[in-house]
Amino acid sequence: MATDRPRFNRLSGAISPLTRRILAVNLVALFFLVAGMLYLDEHRRGLIDEELLSLRGQANLFAAAVAEGATVGDTPGSEHLNPLLAQQMVRRLVQASGTRARLYDEKGRSIADSLLFKGPAGVVEAEELPPPADKRQRLRDFLAEYDRLIQRLWAPDPLPVYVDNPAASAKDFPEVQSALAGTADSQVRRDPNSSLILSVAVPVQRYTQVIGALMLTRDSAPIDAAMVRVRLDILKWFAIALGLTILLSLYLAWTIAYPIRRLAAAAERVRRDRQGRYSIPDFSNRSDEIGRLGAALKEMTEALWLRMDAIERFAADVAHEIKNPLTSLRSAVETAARINDPERRQKLMNIIQEDVGRLDRLITDISDASRLDAELSRAKSEPVDIGKMLKALVDVTETAAAERDIRLLVEATGNLTIGGIEGRLVQVFRNLIANALSFSPRGGTIRLKAFREGRAVVAEVLDEGPGIPEGREGEIFQRFYSLRPSEEKFGVHSGLGLSISKQIVEAHGGSIAAMNRCRSNGDIAGACFTVRLPVTP
Repeated sequence: MATDRPRFNRLSGAISPLTRRILAVNLVALFFLVAGMLYLDEHRRGLIDEELLSLRGQANLFAAAVAEGATVGDTPGSEHLNPLLAQQMVRRLVQASGTRARLYDEKGRSIADSLLFKGPAGVVEAEELPPPADKRQRLRDFLAEYDRLIQRLWAPDPLPVYVDNPAASAKDFPEVQSALAGTADSQVRRDPNSSLILSVAVPVQRYTQVIGALMLTRDSAPIDAAMVRVRLDILKWFAIALGLTILLSLYLAWTIAYPIRRLAAAAERVRRDRQGRYSIPDFSNRSDEIGRLGAALKEMTEALWLRMDAIERFAADVAHEIKNPLTSLRSAVETAARINDPERRQKLMNIIQEDVGRLDRLITDISDASRLDAELSRAKSEPVDIGKMLKALVDVTETAAAERDIRLLVEATGNLTIGGIEGRLVQVFRNLIANALSFSPRGGTIRLKAFREGRAVVAEVLDEGPGIPEGREGEIFQRFYSLRPSEEKFGVHSGLGLSISKQIVEAHGGSIAAMNRCRSNGDIAGACFTVRLPVTP
């Protein structure tokens, strides 16, 4: 059938679902950490501030040189910049600096640009070619796309876009207007390629007179290169951390998933194959939850096999015990149908009634024994005073004992309260008292003693009967074992009373035993049944 297919086969792949979950949890956290580290927004701001500071120092030097070498005018207040000299000086000053310089006069008109050349055909603009592509270009492109994505998601103030207009005037640059007003200023913009353009404008002064403004601009190539180096270092450590995380995750998953898969496979074999006795793998050398789970499953499986064996033996015993009265009943019915003698027929009818009564008692006891486990597992423990219980049982049994001139004495001392199922404990001591009444001679005495012994309550039932045959002290607790007095009518007892009593006592974590009491001369004085029950909440 399809339902018999082993469910754990779905877990037998190279990577189990538990392994994938452990890897996912560990790697997701690592990827988020690295993604945050790759952003490096604070580090980028620091590099930009340092670059603007360096650019401002250069601009101050260049502005001072232009003010000294490209100024014409004889009287104070009449100095102004010479466009031709200023253009030559600006181009030479920034030739080796990698920056672009623009010079504006005091009215904001552009008089010099290091990338513009005037010729017969007009103005020619020089453009720097990008560096040749290398092995890291793809990484740079990836990081640029990453920056653009982060900027769209989290950038609080988007940067203004840089527009390269050859005919731009001072009005197009706020920092130049600030410089013409006598205050140095800087600005960060973003060009269409998502690179940064850094600009610094400083006033060109002759003494205290502002005769122009010099603006230096530079792209973010050095900053981008520094960011790439830092990110490469982060990615190297990320690769190491990623490898270690995967290895440790696989090791963790192997130490968890592999034992669980073995336990699941063993449990499935136990469920499917009822012929062989498969044992659960032993993980007792592990001191963690897996070891505890393996030990618990092992004990549960062993208890299951014991329970199955007990059920099989119980079924066989029941079949055997029921077959005897059924055989007798069938023989009596068949015989009664063939005879006509009323007297003999009446005797057969009496046999039939006795066998029916025996079957009824047997089935009642079997039913009680079969549902005992389920009832004990479902019932809740409650405080039970063993001393009061014995006194109450004596009061109930005293009438039956008086008919045979048997005395019942109770001796109960100390705190005898335990946690248990009162109804079932009453059944235990009722069986023991009934057993003692069956074997006690007329005029005898049955003593019930209860006392505290450490963390247990001990109860004893002592009679003055013939005792237990030597070597049979353990057999009397077996199912359907019946050793009754010779004068007692056959079939009155099913042989399950002491077996049920033992089962109830052991379910309470206690023990029951039987032994003979002997006089000083060695003669048997009677039997003693001892019940030991632990004191539990």
